[in-house]
Amino acid sequence: MDKTCDLILPCRDEAPALRTLLPRVPDHFRVIVVDNGSRDDTARVARQLGATVVVEDRAGYGAAVHAGVEAATAEFVAVMDGDASFDPAELDRLLADVVAGRADLAVGRRRPVARGVWPWHARAGSAMVVWLLRRRIGLAVRDIGPMRVCRREWLLDLGVTDRRFGYPLELLHRATVAGANVTEHDVTYHPRAAGTKSKVSGSVRGSIRTTRDFWAVVR
Repeated sequence: MDKTCDLILPCRDEAPALRTLLPRVPDHFRVIVVDNGSRDDTARVARQLGATVVVEDRAGYGAAVHAGVEAATAEFVAVMDGDASFDPAELDRLLADVVAGRADLAVGRRRPVARGVWPWHARAGSAMVVWLLRRRIGLAVRDIGPMRVCRREWLLDLGVTDRRFGYPLELLHRATVAGANVTEHDVTYHPRAAGTKSKVSGSVRGSIRTTRDFWAVVR
């Protein structure tokens, strides 16, 4: 497969994860690490391992993703967490759907490899808002798309405005309302890299904050 896809990794304090994740990214992805206020050596590690580094000072998952999309130059873009909890090789199935025209947006559905990988408080928040959007607008997927691939220009034209944790949910909402073809594939969900902590599922407080951002999108 030609190197036509930029892989955006929004990161904050993910240096330990990047050391194990970046060497496993397939060669046909060009990696863009968006450093979103890291206090560790995330940027240095990313550069050492061949990634392009973009600095986004405005805090927020959506802000980091949008900065990466703006910096991308490939026809296709992929987005994945930079905590090594996903296998980057599984992006190929998503990319194939979009390249072949089977989907405008291809996303992953998390399948934990063990108990405790996806804490109950994080799972519950996602499940509630996805259930609501399935009832309200006919959302076709069952997760909020923690891994996703689409065409860069299509994504920019969609006009997602959320710059916090509501970004992926707003993306799915806008894509569904616009009549986009969205496909979903199961992806394995692993424990995040040792030495890092989730800003979302790492605590009940983090999950509540994220769910609040979700509800701001769907209300």
